[in-house]
Amino acid sequence: MNAAAESAPHGHDHNLQALRAIASFELAKGLIVLLAALAVVFMVGRDASDIADGILRLLHISPDHHFAQLFLDFADTLTDAKLWTVAAVATIYAILRFVEAYGLWYARTWAEWIALVSGSLYVPFEIYKLIHRQSVLHISILAINLIIVLYMAYLLKTGKGHLSSGNSHRLPT
Repeated sequence: MNAAAESAPHGHDHNLQALRAIASFELAKGLIVLLAALAVVFMVGRDASDIADGILRLLHISPDHHFAQLFLDFADTLTDAKLWTVAAVATIYAILRFVEAYGLWYARTWAEWIALVSGSLYVPFEIYKLIHRQSVLHISILAINLIIVLYMAYLLKTGKGHLSSGNSHRLPT
């Protein structure tokens, strides 16, 4: 066997490892959003301003502060219908992240497209946020997202994200 043939599976292993790392990241994002959706559902039928006040007390934030007051005012506007809507949208978003994670785990081309498009949609907002408030967090979020988007573009352009049909890591299509 020649050197090129021997190195091909090794390259696929690196690509699969990278795809699975990204899939794990997407799964974590989906789980966080799903937990947030569940928290919103638990707020239905309760007094949102009491919950908001409790959160401020838990965090030792005085309700006299400007942003704390904005938070309390926002809580007063929440209705059960708004809470159900937020929970539904968050659940749909989480399902999309789970589907993407599944597809990336098994190196599916459609999942690479989802990752590329969804990641690209965030870039302008992340740049805007970075322009208005520079922080290590905002720089990190933009950098991670750009790495993922550029990597997905690379895989899609070169076709290196697709594993051979004989690879045991893939499910049948």
